[in-house]
Amino acid sequence: MVDNKELRQEIQKILKQDDVKYVICYKKGTYGFQTTPYFVSKKDNITEIIFSPLCVNNLSSYVKSEEENKKIGVVVKGCDSRTLVQMLNEKRLPRERLIIIGVACGGVIDVKKLQKNISEPLENIDVFEEKDKFVLQFNNKKQTIRKKEVLLDKCLHCEYPTPLNYDVLIGEKTKSLGNEEYKDVKDFEKKKPDEKWKFWEEQFSCCIRCYACRNVCPVCYCEKCMAEQLDPQWLCRSVNLSENAVWHIIRAFHLAGRCTGCGECERACPMDIPLMLLNKKMEKDVKELFDYSAGVELGSKPLLAIFKPDDPEEDIK
Repeated sequence: MVDNKELRQEIQKILKQDDVKYVICYKKGTYGFQTTPYFVSKKDNITEIIFSPLCVNNLSSYVKSEEENKKIGVVVKGCDSRTLVQMLNEKRLPRERLIIIGVACGGVIDVKKLQKNISEPLENIDVFEEKDKFVLQFNNKKQTIRKKEVLLDKCLHCEYPTPLNYDVLIGEKTKSLGNEEYKDVKDFEKKKPDEKWKFWEEQFSCCIRCYACRNVCPVCYCEKCMAEQLDPQWLCRSVNLSENAVWHIIRAFHLAGRCTGCGECERACPMDIPLMLLNKKMEKDVKELFDYSAGVELGSKPLLAIFKPDDPEEDIK
């Protein structure tokens, strides 16, 4: 459990530094379960800063290189820190321009799962951790729910609940829940090819090509996406199964060896397409074939920038 008082004191201390522009953190949203990213500077109210199991956003998405010689602070969970490490390894911004505030995370809540457990409309809610349970306070009531019933799926098998790289850590280091990694992927791999295609045909048919998955992804940062190129045109803009399938498959390959499993794409998808099943399949293959995990080691080269003279190249005919 993160002590919000300690978190606020640490951020206040950081903001007192002359070379810090702002800190990216969280505050309560305007309605119900929502929290929102909060860019807090010296003039803002630090008492609004929070961290709770409702803080689902990957704040690495908001880290941009500033033109002036100023530092940026950012609060990261374990999965977010992997994203930040991957961005640093891809030279998106220099490490010395960041102040990383790590928070030990016991898992964050899937709002869609939570809504199934609470039927009444909520204008305000507080959530606290209590060992393997969440305590919810709302409308002058209290309700206790087992963590595993409402955690985001990614949290159930998160390898790194404690950030891997940070300047300061708030809270005690957290252990992984230890569920079998890639279980969903392994189960899916057992299906016959026609069963697999039928599944993805149903999923991709639902896609409305809003590009929310791309827009929220912190490692999808091409200045011009191939989905919008007209010369050459890689993808037609019509929304149909064929074009939707091309879009999702190309994007999955684009993220191979780069996706850190933060799950923001799936969370943002308005059609509830299980995009992480596709991304996790790519992640599993990269790990097995190349012994590589994205965003784990600061200073490591990106997967596609690595050359090994002793590579047996057994797959090349």
